[in-house]
Amino acid sequence: MNGAQLKIFSGQSNLQLTEGIVKALGMVQGRLSIKRFADGELWVKFEENIRGKDVFIVQSTNAPAGNIIELLLILDAAVRASANSVTVVIPYFGYARQDRKDMPRVPVSAKVMVDIFTTTGASRIITMDLHSTQIQGFANIPFDHLYSRMVLLDEIKKLDLDPQQSVVLAPDMGSARMSQAYAKRLGMYFALIDKRRYTPNQAEVVHLIGDLKDHDVLIIDDMIDTAGTTVNAGKKALENGARSVYAIATHALFSGPAIERLRKAPFKKIIVTDTVSIPEEKKLPNMTIVTVANIFAEAIQRIHRGDSVSALFDF
Repeated sequence: MNGAQLKIFSGQSNLQLTEGIVKALGMVQGRLSIKRFADGELWVKFEENIRGKDVFIVQSTNAPAGNIIELLLILDAAVRASANSVTVVIPYFGYARQDRKDMPRVPVSAKVMVDIFTTTGASRIITMDLHSTQIQGFANIPFDHLYSRMVLLDEIKKLDLDPQQSVVLAPDMGSARMSQAYAKRLGMYFALIDKRRYTPNQAEVVHLIGDLKDHDVLIIDDMIDTAGTTVNAGKKALENGARSVYAIATHALFSGPAIERLRKAPFKKIIVTDTVSIPEEKKLPNMTIVTVANIFAEAIQRIHRGDSVSALFDF
């Protein structure tokens, strides 16, 4: 049993999720000041003693890039304030799509991010639904990977779809493994779209593998960024005889034209989580936002107590 006191602090990227986490733990969020100079530089200060405490800092690293700088400054301040341990809780881990050297003269950006957090002094990293799980191997510190399916499966079951008349459609090869896991859990059929990506955020559907005719289709992915992949998959499903189409994703980035595309898309329902804070102007009438606060709260509690985190996934 860890004798150090548990303290949870939040960056500014997703205050609502942090509030949900501390509420689930029956705690009060730690006091932290974050200010900005006229030129945009950030200034942070812990407003309470954290010496010898187990500190958890919650911050998603979605755009703008200042969220990453803010997290690093908070992390450095915690280390210099003599915290017993400092865990960075990153519900959405940015740069996770750049996980390999797939052409000459490019960085492995996901590893750069891991290295920065480690060098700055993180004792541990917690995140959710990485675009590529191999990123865990970039870290020389404990790296816990949580899964949103623990709450998304319950939300999908509320749709009351007949498994024998439903298909989980992977919108690209990268999401095939995740989609197969959902199909297996739900007892549904599985289908796959083969697409070609020509530039970042620009892709074209080439083939569809599987039978969608007269079936309800669930398009499941780890994120919706500009929504091009998700919307194109939805249109392809309807072209191939789907009865209805649902879009489901963990990280609702909703960049650029995403909301306009989703507003015009044929989705009966869009289900996402709150790993990224979604402003009111980006919420749609057919959108359901599911909180992952309880998952992170349980993981934080287990880590603090020295219990197994993997036991969370035995369901």
